[in-house]
Amino acid sequence: MIRLITATTAVLLLAGCNAPEPASAPDSAPVSPLPPADPAPVADNVLTPEGLGPIRIGMTASEVAAAWGPTATPDAVGGPEPEVCSEYHPARAPDGVNVMIQNGRLTRITLIRDSDIRTDRGFGLGNAGAAIKAAYGGAIIAQPDKYAPAPAEDLIAWSRGGSTAYVEDPAARGIRYQINGEGVAHIIHAGDPSIQLVEGCS
Repeated sequence: MIRLITATTAVLLLAGCNAPEPASAPDSAPVSPLPPADPAPVADNVLTPEGLGPIRIGMTASEVAAAWGPTATPDAVGGPEPEVCSEYHPARAPDGVNVMIQNGRLTRITLIRDSDIRTDRGFGLGNAGAAIKAAYGGAIIAQPDKYAPAPAEDLIAWSRGGSTAYVEDPAARGIRYQINGEGVAHIIHAGDPSIQLVEGCS
């Protein structure tokens, strides 16, 4: 009985020696990175450096008019040379929203007065400048207000193409919070380097 077990064991051992080695797992092929996900859609009532709702920075004046209607004359701001630069409230734009058209193209969107629009960081008119600076951290550029003493100041955050110097690159996009003497945002601009203009078109 012992010999039978030994023989059987020997046969099994020999069979095991002659069995092909298990196939090794093939080298892992390089994994291609997933394509970048589409950016999350932005709600129509959220202002970003790129625009607001259907309105995008860089649109022609005709495209803006098609989306938001013509100038609402009573709220027009205008400029010394309307054909070069004009700032106004389109008839179907949300309350307290002005657009700036320079040389036939939209360059900035401005929140004023009773606008309840908020930026993509969640800030709107009436929010404290200190909270805005804390949220943006080192991405914010704080500059003294041209006319009013502190705590009035300008807070600019560029999403692309910006710097601490005066920005002229037309591809730059950013948001500027104008902080008043009470330390809160009273005007907000979004768009290209025109957000740096202090007095409307100038």
